[in-house]
Amino acid sequence: MPTDVIMPQMGESIVEGTITKWFKKAGDRVEKDEPLFEISTDKVDAEIPSPVAGILSEIKVLEGATVGINTVVAVIGGAAVQPEASAPAAKLATQQALRDAGGTEVVMPQMGESIFEGTIIKWLKKVGDSVEKDEPLFEISTDKVDAEIPAPVAGLLTEIRSPEGATVDVNTVVAVIGGSAAAPVAGSKPTKTATVAAPEKAASVPAVPVTSNDDRKVRSSPLVRRIAKDNNLDLNQIAGSGSDGRITKEDVLRHLSHHGSGSSRAAAPAPPPLSGDLVPMTKMRAIIAQRMVESVRTSPHVHTVYKVDMTRIVRLREREKAAFQQRNGFNLTYMPFIATAAIEALRRFPIVNASLQGTSIQYHQNINLGIAVALEWGLIVPVIRQAEQRSFVDLARTLADLANRARTKKLMPEETTGSTFTLTNAGVFGGEFGTPIINQPESAILAIGGLRKEAVVLTDAEGNDTIAIRSVQLHCLGFDHRLIDGADSGKFMLEFKKTLETWDRKLD
Repeated sequence: MPTDVIMPQMGESIVEGTITKWFKKAGDRVEKDEPLFEISTDKVDAEIPSPVAGILSEIKVLEGATVGINTVVAVIGGAAVQPEASAPAAKLATQQALRDAGGTEVVMPQMGESIFEGTIIKWLKKVGDSVEKDEPLFEISTDKVDAEIPAPVAGLLTEIRSPEGATVDVNTVVAVIGGSAAAPVAGSKPTKTATVAAPEKAASVPAVPVTSNDDRKVRSSPLVRRIAKDNNLDLNQIAGSGSDGRITKEDVLRHLSHHGSGSSRAAAPAPPPLSGDLVPMTKMRAIIAQRMVESVRTSPHVHTVYKVDMTRIVRLREREKAAFQQRNGFNLTYMPFIATAAIEALRRFPIVNASLQGTSIQYHQNINLGIAVALEWGLIVPVIRQAEQRSFVDLARTLADLANRARTKKLMPEETTGSTFTLTNAGVFGGEFGTPIINQPESAILAIGGLRKEAVVLTDAEGNDTIAIRSVQLHCLGFDHRLIDGADSGKFMLEFKKTLETWDRKLD
């Protein structure tokens, strides 16, 4: 019996996901739990496993499409059979469906969570050309990336809807590929140009023939050209760092910061780049803004900062890290020490691990520790469940594993939800400390500051003062004052500080 494959819910606040890659094609055999497709949301990128074994009989949602959770994206047939017997039939069925439907729509892909539009720089095929699946079809430029976009299916390019130079929203249909590729009819000539019909979302683009970009001296996006025009810049004088020498937004802003407006280096100093401009938020920034505003509106935030003497931990780590690496196969960092201290304090003061539900307090049975992981394309918070039951080595191993799988898009959806308390490492970027916003529906979050050496006054048992060089770190607890009083936060932070400054545990 066929099984529907749906877009999974990646978290309580996630309502949609973008399919970034299919690992299988229609007709392929899949095993249960084998990676089937890759998705991207505002919180996590992940590979989604197949729910059953069988034949992938239909793909309903193409790469680059964004759909709501629980949308059926594919269908897997009942029993798995040999690919040799099933693949040709599936291929014929797919081709027939394409012919019946009049072709496959090609959309502007989403090149990242914060990308909401793209500019078509060059069409690599013209109407009437035969294209193969995954063959480069057109080239796009965004503020973050220049890329060649492959054809989603094989066939004939029957329609181009957006011309070179047009900027359109993601998921806008830019072309149509017919059902199956075929040789031209004897005596006929391939189409050289085609009149382009502008899509509704790009209605301001006039209908023009598709032309080549090869003879252009300067390759740049409309945004870059607008910045250059507004600041009287000659783009021929700016070196491009993009694909084939294309001038990117970063190139022109760098030029402005160094030389100011105008093409001459002797020009008068210019106002800050883009000063006075009104630009739309990216999708990622809009979502972050919404979540942050919701959290601040929900919770009356209070922050308290404690300085922790990390000298004992620093010396212990330096002494043990080589043996730890050899014994366990991964590096010993400061995070498992800090996580252990936080877990110990949460066990002593469970109100900091609780959350509000209406007018009731939910005391959580377990400590599910969220760990913020910075990625090149954003930030996600994988969760260590039942952290209070883990040994030091298990905690350290899980921290390393989650961080690695977060960066390689291997996290499962459930690994990013359900946290009861979060750690965020503001100090990794050099900050003294941060004042974090609570990750709802939690009631507290701890920001880790930068580790630095300072001259510290030490007092011995007889009351004698000396000055010594110590490794210190500032930690800031942000908490919901509806639930947690200042006294509770202080007791929590003192317990956290004590565990680190008097560390006496074995690293096992």
